[in-house]
Amino acid sequence: MQYRITHTTKYTYSEPVPVFENKLHLAPRTTACQHCSSYRLMVMPDPLRIDSHADYFGNRVEYFSILNALRTLSVTSTSTVEVFEPSAPVDVDDSPPWEELRQGLLKPPNDAWRDACMFSFASDFVPISTSLAEFAKPSFTPGRPILAAAADLTRRINEQFHYNSRATDISTPVDVVLSQKAGVCQDFAHLQIACLRSLGLAARYVSGYLRTIPPPGKEKLVGADASHAWLSVFAGNAVWVDFDPTNNVLPTQDHVTVAYGRDYGDVCPIQGVFVGGGSHTMSVSVDVSTL
Repeated sequence: MQYRITHTTKYTYSEPVPVFENKLHLAPRTTACQHCSSYRLMVMPDPLRIDSHADYFGNRVEYFSILNALRTLSVTSTSTVEVFEPSAPVDVDDSPPWEELRQGLLKPPNDAWRDACMFSFASDFVPISTSLAEFAKPSFTPGRPILAAAADLTRRINEQFHYNSRATDISTPVDVVLSQKAGVCQDFAHLQIACLRSLGLAARYVSGYLRTIPPPGKEKLVGADASHAWLSVFAGNAVWVDFDPTNNVLPTQDHVTVAYGRDYGDVCPIQGVFVGGGSHTMSVSVDVSTL
């Protein structure tokens, strides 16, 4: 499946902003499951510079500075990505027992396991706690295959938690999400990652896009698609498998990966600092169209 993805973020400020510094994670990755053939970034007004490099996780990161007073800012990324059809469905029962993964992460046998270890510890948005481990335990029965257990936890989060964009913001702690049983995709990804890490397993946060399909007889609305978040679970020997608790699916061709890291803080699409500006408003439009 080939996509053209347009992601536009617009800011409007009540007072002039003389200094603006920004950091972006907007360029889709090229992976074994997808290929990004083109990417273009447009910033208005023109920035003083745009720098780009790969971060520690291999994500493309861009920086730009604007030193002229502005009241409006527009950031648009346009990408062409092909997402490959899986050669075969993931057999969640054909994976090692989860205890074997936990033990291997304690004494990593090779570089792939050592690289995975960083995703087994607490991070800024992902705590480790006994309450999170207890919530996960019904899915992680003795000897159960790691992917089958992760799939069951994905299902439980999807069934027990309600999607509510007003219930949380990006600073809402995972334990609050757990207690109120509501949140958005970032919350559910952080929650499942926290549960897995609380059991001594490795999981990473994935940011990207989700193609939406309109109801029968309705036209697709331009800009109505969404940036999205899910997670990837380490299953041993450089094998990572994605799970989407918001939709209770294993991501395939409707999901486009942009970046991954320990949590949202590593892969925030747009973050920065500015001087002045007073109050401001922000609007976001995402369009994922097939080619």
